[in-house]
Amino acid sequence: MFDAASDLTPLALLAQAEKTIVGLEPVIGELASEFQRRGLSLYLVGGSVRDAVLGRLGNDLDFTTPARPEVVKEILDSWAEVVWDTGIDFGTVSAHKYGQQIEITTFRSDTYDGASRNPEVMYGDTLEGDLIRRDFRANAMAVELTMVNGEMLASFHDPVGGLDDIVHRRLDTPAAPEISFHDDPLRMLRAARFVSQLGFGVAERVKKAMTEMSEEISRITAERIQVELDKLMLGAAPWTGINLLVNTGIAERIFPEIPAMQLTQDEHRQHKDVYAHSMQVLRQAMDREDDGPDLVLRWSALLHDCGKPATREFKPEGGVSFHHHEVVGAKLIRRRLRALKYPKQIINEVSQLIYLHMRFHGFSEGQWTDSAVRRYVNDAGELLPRLHKLVRADSTTRNRKKAARLQRTYDHLEERIADLSAREDLARVRPDLDGNEIMKILGLSPGPEVGRAWSFLKELRLECGPLERDEAIAQLHTWWEAEQLQGHKPEEDS
Repeated sequence: MFDAASDLTPLALLAQAEKTIVGLEPVIGELASEFQRRGLSLYLVGGSVRDAVLGRLGNDLDFTTPARPEVVKEILDSWAEVVWDTGIDFGTVSAHKYGQQIEITTFRSDTYDGASRNPEVMYGDTLEGDLIRRDFRANAMAVELTMVNGEMLASFHDPVGGLDDIVHRRLDTPAAPEISFHDDPLRMLRAARFVSQLGFGVAERVKKAMTEMSEEISRITAERIQVELDKLMLGAAPWTGINLLVNTGIAERIFPEIPAMQLTQDEHRQHKDVYAHSMQVLRQAMDREDDGPDLVLRWSALLHDCGKPATREFKPEGGVSFHHHEVVGAKLIRRRLRALKYPKQIINEVSQLIYLHMRFHGFSEGQWTDSAVRRYVNDAGELLPRLHKLVRADSTTRNRKKAARLQRTYDHLEERIADLSAREDLARVRPDLDGNEIMKILGLSPGPEVGRAWSFLKELRLECGPLERDEAIAQLHTWWEAEQLQGHKPEEDS
C-alpha cells in the first residue's frame, strides 16, 4: 500500500512512485527490516523519491534516518556486500548490494558560514527539519519504509509541496531562494543541471535570485563547477540548462566564451546569432549519438564556433567573415577547460575537434586528393567518428538544396576514406622506415636529426602513400643530402 500524506498528491504520480518502489522491495525491504529491528526509522529521500515519482529511478538510492553514522555503518557492515565512508564526517555512509548503490545520511540541520559552501554539520532530530534544508522542494520529499507481516508499507512525506512542483514541472526552493543560494551557491548550478536533466523550468523568484546573486558563484571551486557543468551537458536537454546560466549571468562568470557568442551575427546574416546556431548544432550532434551521451561531442558541438567573436570582420561589400575562428576557438577552450580543472584528455579532444571542424569546408566534392584524405584521417586520429558527427551536425542552413549538397559532399568524403582505408592502413599512418632503420641507413646516433628524418618520412607517407622500401631509402638519402647542404650537421659522436 502507499499512504498519501498530502492532499496535493496526484493519484497517478503516487501510483507510479509506488510501482517503482515496490519493484525494489527485495533490497529496500531487507534494509528497512534491519533498521526496524533496532527501532529505527528509514526513509527513501530526495532525488530518489523525485525520480520514483517520475518513473525514472536508477541504481543509486538515497536514504535518511535519525540513526547516527556509527550505527548506520554497523547495520550496513552486517548486511551489505561492500560498505565505505562516503563522508562519515558529514553523516553519510554508502554501501552496495543487489546491484544497487545505497547512500544513507543521518538527519541534518546544518548552518552555513556565508563565506564558503561548507556547512557546520549538525545532526537533526526530525524528518521535516532535514527536508526543509534541501536545495529544491522537488528534492525535499521522503517515503518512510516499514515492514508489516512481511509486506512493505510506504508513507509519503511532503512538508513543502515538492510533489506539486513536480506536477507543474517547476523548480523552487523550500525557503526564500536568496537564503538557499547564499547558504550554498552551488545550488544555482544544480538548478541549471536539473532543468537539463528533468525538463523542468525554474520559478520566477528562483531565476531572479540567480540573476541578482550570480557573483556568489565565485565561492565555488573550479572542480565543483566542472562536475555540475558535465552533469548538465549529459542531461536530456543541455541547451535549456545553458540558456538558464546565460540568461542569469552565471555563465559570464564561469564560462564567458559561451554567452560571448550571443554578440556575434553569423556569416549568413540570418535572424539567428552564433549562439543560437551552436545550440542547434548541439541538438543535432546529440541526434547522432550511438551509445548514449557523449560528453566530448556535446562540448565540441556547443563550443565549435566560440572563436568567432574574436575573429569577426565586416566586409566592405556587406556580410561578415570569421577567418581562422577554429584556431582561435581551440586556444580559447583549451585555456578555459584548464581553468575549470578538466582532465587533460578531455581538453585535448574537445580543442582538437574545434580546431578540425572547418577542415572539411576547404574542399568541394571531387577535390579531395589521396593526400588530403590521409591528412584528414591522420589529424583526427581516434576522434574521426566524432569529427564526422560534428561536421554533419554543423549544417543548420534552412536552404534544403545547400543542406543536401553539404551532406552529399561529406558522404563522398567518407566514401573516399573507406576506399583508401581498404588499400592502406589509414588508422596508423607511419613512416615506411622506423627510427632504428633511419639511424642505420644514415649512420646516425639517437638525436634530433633522427626525429627530423622521421618527420620527413611521415610527411612523405601522408603525401604519397606507402612506398617500396628501396624508394623510401632513396628519398631519405636525397632529403639528407639536402639537409647537409643547407647546413644541418649531424651531432658529433661522443
